[in-house]
Amino acid sequence: MLSKKQEFLEKKIEQELTAAKKHGTKNKRAALQALKRKKRYEKQLAQINGTLSTIEFQREALENANTNTEVLKNMGYAAKAMKAAHDNMDIDKVDELMQDIADQQELAEEISTAISKPVGFGEEFDEDELMAELEELEQEERDKNLLEISGPETVPLPNVPSISVPSKPTKKKEEEDDDMKELET
Repeated sequence: MLSKKQEFLEKKIEQELTAAKKHGTKNKRAALQALKRKKRYEKQLAQINGTLSTIEFQREALENANTNTEVLKNMGYAAKAMKAAHDNMDIDKVDELMQDIADQQELAEEISTAISKPVGFGEEFDEDELMAELEELEQEERDKNLLEISGPETVPLPNVPSISVPSKPTKKKEEEDDDMKELET
């Protein structure tokens, strides 16, 4: 039911926004009325969202309470079964059944730390912890990106010539030089 109301309000908000844009500067009064209706719908939508959150928190709390109840019930059965199994044992009845299983495991860890405290069903998250976790995730992403950066591509060097270079001029060159000298004279 609340989901349908949510959808309805979202459509109405969109309609009022469209109407306000349509009237714009031509009919300011109609545009303002549309914006006022939009604000009322947004307020109702926020209330429904809050109600849905509260219902979700209550559902989770009930699930935890049922789980704790079942766990405690089974622990009670286990304690009774252990008492029956050790009925004939002594050592001051095994130190009074290990001090009644450490006083029923410190009364089931003070009834699961008073059924895990938060009662207001509000979001009680430490903003500093959340920001620190976000910064840590961002740093991990930056570190990952830095590791993926590749170095400059290597420029291929030219190949070494495969022919051998003569160490001294060939005889032909000497003959040409002699011919040149003759022509010059």
